[in-house]
Amino acid sequence: MDPRRGLPSVDRLLKAEGAASLLSAFGHDAVVEALREVLMEARARVQQGEPAPSEAVLLEQAAARLARWHTPRPRPVINATGVILHTNLGRAPLSQAALEAIRAAAAYSDLEFDLEAGERGERQAAVEDLLRRLTGAEAALVVNNNAAAVLLALTVLARGRGVLISRGQLIEIGGGFRIPEVMAQSGARLIEVGTTNRTHLRDYEEPLAQGEDIALILRAHLSNFRMIGFVSEVPLAELVALGARYGVPVMDDLGSGALLDTAAFGLAHEPMAQESIEAGAAVVCFSGDKLLGGPQAGIIVGKLELLARMRRHPLMRALRPDKLTLAALSATLIHYLKGEATREIPVWRMIAVSLHELEARAQDLTARLRADGIPAEARPTRSTIGGGSLPGETLPSVALMLRPADPEAMMAALRRADPPIIARVQEEAVWFDLRTVLPDQEDRLLEGIRQAWLRAGAAGS
Repeated sequence: MDPRRGLPSVDRLLKAEGAASLLSAFGHDAVVEALREVLMEARARVQQGEPAPSEAVLLEQAAARLARWHTPRPRPVINATGVILHTNLGRAPLSQAALEAIRAAAAYSDLEFDLEAGERGERQAAVEDLLRRLTGAEAALVVNNNAAAVLLALTVLARGRGVLISRGQLIEIGGGFRIPEVMAQSGARLIEVGTTNRTHLRDYEEPLAQGEDIALILRAHLSNFRMIGFVSEVPLAELVALGARYGVPVMDDLGSGALLDTAAFGLAHEPMAQESIEAGAAVVCFSGDKLLGGPQAGIIVGKLELLARMRRHPLMRALRPDKLTLAALSATLIHYLKGEATREIPVWRMIAVSLHELEARAQDLTARLRADGIPAEARPTRSTIGGGSLPGETLPSVALMLRPADPEAMMAALRRADPPIIARVQEEAVWFDLRTVLPDQEDRLLEGIRQAWLRAGAAGS
């Protein structure tokens, strides 16, 4: 006899005890679809020799599937990895003010309405004003992300013409996107100068002096890797002076971008947008969701005439951000304007928090876990910036460390917590770096650890 015949039908499961609550919560069509899927998977397992699951188990599996389908995503998680800008976890968490701005803008808003004049207004006017004040640029523009910013600028300013760039800056960003490919998509002509490790001013000047049709000099900051040893590159101010002699503007792709000096927090100096503007760059592009600490966005600042051309281009319509992005970005930029970024923007709070504070928090949390019979330890560790920013740079931190019987089983249990907790396995133990856990998340972190410890077993302690 075929063992699959021992499995119930969908109709039988719909009449089983427990099905009524699923039908009430999720509706007939969704429940039927979930039951069909779990039955199909059960048939495959039974065919391979596994025992047929009971009706109760099948209903539980269907209930879990329905719950996943009906849970909005992305879901919030607690980041205990120690990677501040964790790309897989959504990079920069937004400030409370940015979240409130999103909620407010979700209703009707003055997105493209001038309240004083009582007529149609400019979608990006408020954000542009903030960016101009913060960077010193003549104009500003916001698009979907930094790759879009670079694509728009190259398309508008250099389509069909040459762009000079050092071979050492032909970088690949996340997702496999490469500068040469973005340039090809824009219709600009790539002109490589110098070598991988050393590029001099004369390398840029040679094609200019030969009279080649060159629209831009492009500098791409190495924001996601570091080149050391026998290396050299031309400072931005020298590129600007060279471009001025030949009437060619300089575009500076900062990648991550920053408005605060990272060196003030014990890190290497990351080029700041306002520095690029001061050095004379005509166009500066950077991200909104990395060191800026805001929503995903590509920010372009620079000369009014060049950005006006980008604003009028048809591609701008396809790349423009929605009202929620603009609201969150506006609220984030106001933190900088008020001088409160290190207090209000989570990314900068994490960067700026002192080791002393982290040690005190670790001792308190360790004591609370030990009071519950969980042998946690406070251990020194190093946090990273992540997200394609400040490669190789780390900050001293403190972690909670546990040695469960099965670290991977505990990691799986942590991912099933509410909210899920993402930690890391190191030295056959589970580590929770407190630099990336905000103080208001501590109670939920402890509760998730307690539940995961019980599920994973404490034999390894």
